Amino acid sequence: MDQLKRIHDFCIRHQTVLGYSVVSLLTALTEYIFSSVVFKCPCNSDNAVYGTVFLLVPAFILFLLGCISNARVWRLVTGCQKEECFSRCCSVMTPPIARALVAPVTWIAVALLGGSFYECAASGLSLIKNLLCTDKGKLCLGQAATIPCNSTLSKEVTKESLSLQAQSQLIGWFLILSIVIVGVISTCISHCCSPVSYMQLKFWKIYMKNEKKLFDTKAEEHSAQLAEINVNQFFHPPGPRRDGETRFHTPSNDDWKKISLLYNFNPQKQHYSLLHEFGTTQRGTTDGFRAGTQNPSILGFVDDVELSELGS
Repeated sequence: MDQLKRIHDFCIRHQTVLGYSVVSLLTALTEYIFSSVVFKCPCNSDNAVYGTVFLLVPAFILFLLGCISNARVWRLVTGCQKEECFSRCCSVMTPPIARALVAPVTWIAVALLGGSFYECAASGLSLIKNLLCTDKGKLCLGQAATIPCNSTLSKEVTKESLSLQAQSQLIGWFLILSIVIVGVISTCISHCCSPVSYMQLKFWKIYMKNEKKLFDTKAEEHSAQLAEINVNQFFHPPGPRRDGETRFHTPSNDDWKKISLLYNFNPQKQHYSLLHEFGTTQRGTTDGFRAGTQNPSILGFVDDVELSELGS
């Protein structure tokens, strides 16, 4: 039991990294199945189109799926007016887009390391064929499209230069290196721009998890009470209020809109969530409500914790 508890705690602490790892693993497995079973290079003039489609189209589909499955995106666009959408998207869409790129980048990187898609696409491009067939005559240009289907011809054409598969693998490793460098730099910048210290940030994350648990519990209780009141009103006509009975309150549309906005950090107030800010500003009626600056990417977890179970 202790071992299971440790494993559970480890998964909870590193659920974001584990989630990305699972997505990358499933994407790599899918790419392997496609390249081994589905992909068959035509070895003719259609090579460029066929190879490019298998290399890029699945990645684009994965990117779209990553966007529509990100609850932060839907929180951003749900109910926003046309005038507000553009300014919102420019300022807060970077983190969701970065997360949606995990699967497509994995697909492209694994596909390039495998080499099949690139080899097929490159063998149909005039520029690549001219480079491969330098000083080899027109016969080489005519046969270049059959390189993916003829290993003997591939060795003859590329014996003095890098093969198409080798080129693909080099591009794949450079892509992986570039992504790692960009990820490290962006993470360092986001931590350097954090408006709070490391320990306060750690406390903040713990607070957000606890707030979400309590909110879910209270929301369940509140909705059950509201449903009971509505059913009772349906079956029992309204009458004079009995002694000691209190009026039941449910948030207004305006209140729901206020807590559904994206979080803005105010270094003077140090509210840990919109609910926190809403409660301390007299239900958002004071001038100080929402008078904050755009939160840096390091504080993106404030919205993410609230949305982690909402999906699309």
